Amino acid sequence: MLVEVCTNSLQSARNAERAGADRIELCSELGVGGITPSAGLIQLVKKELTIPIHVLVRPRGGHFTYSDAEFEVMKADILACKALGVHGIVSGILMEDFSVDVERTKALVELATPMHFIFHRAFDWISEPLEAIKQLEAIGVQTILTSGGEPSAEKGIKNLGVWQRETSITIMAGGGASPNNALKFKDIGLSAIHCSGTSFGNELNLEGKISMNSSKHLVENKVAISNLDTLASMVKAVK
Repeated sequence: MLVEVCTNSLQSARNAERAGADRIELCSELGVGGITPSAGLIQLVKKELTIPIHVLVRPRGGHFTYSDAEFEVMKADILACKALGVHGIVSGILMEDFSVDVERTKALVELATPMHFIFHRAFDWISEPLEAIKQLEAIGVQTILTSGGEPSAEKGIKNLGVWQRETSITIMAGGGASPNNALKFKDIGLSAIHCSGTSFGNELNLEGKISMNSSKHLVENKVAISNLDTLASMVKAVK
């Protein structure tokens, strides 16, 4: 069974390879579901690792329906990843009704060729997954990362098994996969599993320090943007 490790740093990538992982997904900010990592991180990981590296192309946290400007950023990131020699892209775009944005996802798949293309866990927001699987298969997606439409892959395991039997695309279980439940996914016929194996270290005592986390920016159904009128007012106030 292929084991893909979701890694958020150079050290995490090193640990994944040393642990025997078959490949990694490289991203940043796992707390919001992951965003595209920096070019510097990609370069260093590519330099050190011998196993395949897949890179998450997601320009921000929040939902998966992107503006034209965000779409251009995604395309530019895929070209940058191709230039850096990574092996795969993890991405995907939804329409406002939570169906697959087939046209723009297809454009990403074609731009990424010959790299492996994984449609990420945006899939778990789709209301008609079997229809979406057929659409993704038709445009050349090779793998779908999913928890079976449930909060965890273990809870969605029945769907995962059904979906795999309906397609030649690799259904890769992700979301709460651990050493305690990994064999369950193998037993239902899946050939790939995704995990992070996250633990926390490098602890500092921040008593008395103000928090740098900003809950006002953790909004999943809206997109934060610098407001033109607000900025113009700020500039006018001091110029």
